[in-house]
Amino acid sequence: MTTTRRIGTFGYWTLTTVLFVAGAAMLVWYTPEERTMGQVQKIFYFHMPVAINTFVACFICFLASGAYLFQRRQKWDDLAVSSARVALLLCSLVLLTGMIWGRSYWGVWWTWSPRLTFSLALWLLYAVYLIIRPSIPSRERRAFISAVYAVVAFLDVPLVYLSVRLMPDIHPTQVTLEPAMKLTLMFWFLPVTMLSLGLIAACYARQRRAGRPEVAADTDIVLPALRSVGGAS
Repeated sequence: MTTTRRIGTFGYWTLTTVLFVAGAAMLVWYTPEERTMGQVQKIFYFHMPVAINTFVACFICFLASGAYLFQRRQKWDDLAVSSARVALLLCSLVLLTGMIWGRSYWGVWWTWSPRLTFSLALWLLYAVYLIIRPSIPSRERRAFISAVYAVVAFLDVPLVYLSVRLMPDIHPTQVTLEPAMKLTLMFWFLPVTMLSLGLIAACYARQRRAGRPEVAADTDIVLPALRSVGGAS
């Protein structure tokens, strides 16, 4: 990494951190408390931007996977797996913050509503995507199978988004916010989006440097051993 890029990376993450601190300060000293839900409602200002950025990360994975199917270039597979990792992380945060909010407001940690069910399915789809990749030794075959899988997995994203509007759900279809609340929500999109895109970029750069992405170390040991045995026989 060049000095200029190193300075740019440091500046990017410093700004992201400052924005998170400023957002937290807004929640404490600026944003009014919601009358019905109380303090727990302030999770919403983090929960919603993370949810939207989960969709963005899934969309990037979808586009990169489609691009790989058309061009068969490794850089697209590297971008797809990088965005899938971030999508899984963000989706985990969405489920966790949603459970905390639900426990306080609805009185239960979990309910099998359409949106929660499709959100859990989304988490499982991308978890499986990352789990199955190391089990495919061939780089080209791994990239192709993963690309097809990711394109199909993305179909769950519109189901998560539209489930509240198409089916009865415990989630509200719309949320009424005071002007100060709207400003806080808009502000929180800045650090969360910067964090999401920064993580995707960092994972992608690491993936490109690694050469052989995420094949397990034991696979690198077993395959040469099998070739040696085959050659000896």
